[in-house]
Amino acid sequence: MTVEEWRYRLIAGIGFVTIAWLAWVTGKRSRLNWRTIGGSVALAWGLGIVSFWFPGSRWLWSMINDLVVAVLTASQKGTVFLLGPLALGPGQTLPDGTVSIGFILAAQALPAVVFFASLMAGLYHLGAMQAIVGLFARLFYRTMGLSGAESLSGAANIFVGIEAGLIIRPYLAAMTQSELLLVLTCMMATVASTVMGIYVSALQHTVPQIAGHLISASIISIPCAVLISKLAFPEDGQPVTLGGVPSEPTGGNSSPASDSDANPPPSNLIVALIDGAGQGIKMAVGIAALLIVFLGLEALVDLALAQLPTIGGTPLSITRILAWLTWPFAVLLGLRPEEWQIGADLLGSRFIETEVAAYFKLAAVQAASPPPLSPRSLTTMTYALCGFVHVASMGIFVGGISALVPHRAKDISLLGLRALWTAYLTTLLTGCIAGVLASS
Repeated sequence: MTVEEWRYRLIAGIGFVTIAWLAWVTGKRSRLNWRTIGGSVALAWGLGIVSFWFPGSRWLWSMINDLVVAVLTASQKGTVFLLGPLALGPGQTLPDGTVSIGFILAAQALPAVVFFASLMAGLYHLGAMQAIVGLFARLFYRTMGLSGAESLSGAANIFVGIEAGLIIRPYLAAMTQSELLLVLTCMMATVASTVMGIYVSALQHTVPQIAGHLISASIISIPCAVLISKLAFPEDGQPVTLGGVPSEPTGGNSSPASDSDANPPPSNLIVALIDGAGQGIKMAVGIAALLIVFLGLEALVDLALAQLPTIGGTPLSITRILAWLTWPFAVLLGLRPEEWQIGADLLGSRFIETEVAAYFKLAAVQAASPPPLSPRSLTTMTYALCGFVHVASMGIFVGGISALVPHRAKDISLLGLRALWTAYLTTLLTGCIAGVLASS
C-alpha cells in the first residue's frame, strides 16, 4: 500500500471524527452518556474490521451475495412469465432466442421488491427472522447501553424499513424524544432487505459482492446511527424498557409487515406469503410513484433555475447546488481529488432523487472505461449511499410512525428534519469506515 493510499485512508478516519463532532455541534450539546458513545464507536469499528479484514468475511459476503443473486434470478421467472422480454436484463435472452430490449426499472427491478417482501414475510412466519433480530438486539443492548426498544428497533432495521415500527409499537407511546430520534435515524440510515433487489440489480456487475456489502453497511450503520443520534440528542429521560430487550420481538408469529391489532396474524405460510406479496406491491408502487413525482419536481425546479445566469458556463440545477453543499463530505470520505465531483454529485442528488437513482447513477458512472472510481472509493460510495436518506423517506417514516401513535404525532414530526440530518451523517460515518478499511 502506497503512502498516498494511506493518506486518503487517514482522511477518512479524520472524517469519521469530524462528522461525529458535527452531529454534536448541530445537536442539543447536553450531557453525553459515554458508555453509549464509547460502545457505539467500538462496535461500529469492530463490525467494520470483521467485515473487511476478518479472514472468513470475504467468504461470508461472497456466500450471501451468491444467495441473494440466486434469489433475484429465481424471482425473474415469474416476471418473465408476465412481461416477457421486458423482464430480461441487458444481454439476456429467452429460450426462443428473443433478446432483451435493455434495462427497464419498472419491469426488471421493481418486481423483485414484491418477491423479496413475500419471502421476508414467509421467513418471519416461520420464526427464522425473529431469531436473527433477537440476536442483534441483545448485541446492541449489551454493547451500547441502549433501552430494550431501541435495541430491538435497530436490529429489525437491518432487515426491514418502516415495518420496524410495528415491532416496537407497544413501546412507542412511552418513548422519550431521544429514543424516537434514534428509531427514525435507524430507519432512514439503513435499507430494507425487501428493496435490496433493486440495488443488486443496479450494481451486481459493477461492485463485487454487492449484496454482502449492502448487508454489511446496514449492520455497521446501526451503531453509527446510535453514535450520531445520541451525540445530537442525548438521553435526558428514563426509558421504560431500559431494563432489557422485550422477549417477543414481533409479537407472535406475525411478520412485521402485518399490523396484529388490525389484522390477525397469517394462519399459515401460504397466507403469510400472500400478505407479504401485497405489501411488496404497495412498496413497489410507492417507489415508482416517488421517482415519478420527485424527478418531475426536480425537472420543474431546474427549469426555474435555468432562467438565472449561468455559473461557469453551466446552468444552475438543484442537484448542482446540493453537490456544492455536500462537496466537503466527499473530501471527508477519503475520496481522491479527481473523484470529489462524482462523490459530491451522488451525495447531493440522493436527497431529491432517492438512493435508487443514486445507485443507478453510480453504476452508470463506473461503467466508463477506465472506471473513474478506484475499488476502495467505489466501496466507500456504496456504503455512503446505503440508506433511505431523502425527503420522501422522511415523510414516509414520520407519517408511518405517527399513524401508530397519533398522540405523539407532533413530537415525531418535529424530529423529522433532525432525523434526516442525523441519518445523512450516519451513512457518511459508515462510508468513512469503509474508506479506512476497504481493500484497494
